[in-house]
Amino acid sequence: MYFSYTTLKNTFMAPILLLLVLFMPALQITGGQSAGVCYGRNGDNLPSDTEVIDLYKSNGIGRMRIYEPNQATLEALRGSNIELMVTILNNNLQALTDAAAATDWVQKNVQPYSADVKFKYIAVGNEVHPDAAEAQYLLPAIQNIQNAVKAANLQGQIKVSTAIDTTLLDPSFPPSDGAFSSAANSFITPIITFLGNNGAPLLVNIYPYFAYIGDPANIKLEYALFTSPGVVVQDGSNGYQNIFDAILDTHYSALEKAGAPNMVIVVSESGWPSEGSDAATNGNAGTYYSNLINHVKTGTPKRPNGAIETYLFAMFDENLKDGAEVEKHFGIFSPNKQPKYQLTFG
Repeated sequence: MYFSYTTLKNTFMAPILLLLVLFMPALQITGGQSAGVCYGRNGDNLPSDTEVIDLYKSNGIGRMRIYEPNQATLEALRGSNIELMVTILNNNLQALTDAAAATDWVQKNVQPYSADVKFKYIAVGNEVHPDAAEAQYLLPAIQNIQNAVKAANLQGQIKVSTAIDTTLLDPSFPPSDGAFSSAANSFITPIITFLGNNGAPLLVNIYPYFAYIGDPANIKLEYALFTSPGVVVQDGSNGYQNIFDAILDTHYSALEKAGAPNMVIVVSESGWPSEGSDAATNGNAGTYYSNLINHVKTGTPKRPNGAIETYLFAMFDENLKDGAEVEKHFGIFSPNKQPKYQLTFG
């Protein structure tokens, strides 16, 4: 996960607590859901795949993103009716510039499960930057996976895309001025064109947490947590009460300038950590996740009609994640399968 966003220009109680935990209501999700949950596996204390899928089902969580096509996960998903986004890791992109390798990937990881696993998206690469070694391989890999999906007659079910982060934007404020940077433009525009030609959305990872900690003097906590009492940023006729909408609409503006005004964005990751920094608390994380789930039922100021398909990051705290301590604490469940927050999906 990465984030870059231009500054906003400028002993009595113990039994009771035990009872509260024991009777904490399960997460629920209703029809027409907008929010799914990412299932990362970077932990040595996580439940088995079967237990994980049972946890999704028992809590009514109907969408999942995984970060590689793990066989045990796919087997556990059979018959679950959970919509799935499967990711192809960046270190696999070069190999997939060979069309035969892409065909083999689909035949091995998708076709054997496609009758009873609800594949929805294949995310080819995650947060590939234009200056990364993998950048030259991304579009050919997307094209080859798309062709392999079509050859398997699954193009009506599965959309092939890629997940980007917000560092590709410049300018990124105000939202109406949003555009892809000169460094990113030649990299991302052909990808956007290909996605548009195939009716696929663009996947974007959006983290207000990183925006806030990167510039707390100009980005207020309330603006990041969906708790601002009124409009914080006025951009023409559009007023923004939260930075999530502002970031999303900045990407919509960038898509317009890239020749894709009708492309839909799927928020492929969004979350808030519960430990590891002053802002990373259970209270803030619980507030963020709860408000995010409710907020994405409707659109943004720029795209007000329809829900925002969004994937919470992540299902579990992951004790083996690389990077800063906060990276280990994005879970909405603890590894023992207990919910960290009282969330209601739907």
